[in-house]
Amino acid sequence: MEETDRCADSLFEAPPMGEQERMVEAVLFASTEPVTVRELEARMPHGCDAAEALAHLRRRYEGRGVRLVQIGEAWALRTAPDLGFLMQKETVETRKLSRAAIETLAIVAYHQPVTRA
Repeated sequence: MEETDRCADSLFEAPPMGEQERMVEAVLFASTEPVTVRELEARMPHGCDAAEALAHLRRRYEGRGVRLVQIGEAWALRTAPDLGFLMQKETVETRKLSRAAIETLAIVAYHQPVTRA
């Protein structure tokens, strides 16, 4: 069925564009994989225009910490590239010392001061 026929056959009006944007945003936020326009329209009420809602959302997210990006034929929410450094977490790796290292430290502590030789 053509898109225009689909809209004409609907008994109900499509939700306002603001509500359609919210629906698309919710699906993209909850999805672990990029989502195509076809998948969005399948989840949304009849008569919704996912492509137009995506265009509105993309403009709304410009300059924000999160961006709406197109990956192939699909769409996803991603962190702004210039803020990627905030996503890196410094970790301190704790490891047990080997028996030889403990013995070496014990000798150093017992015979202080110790030179490198």
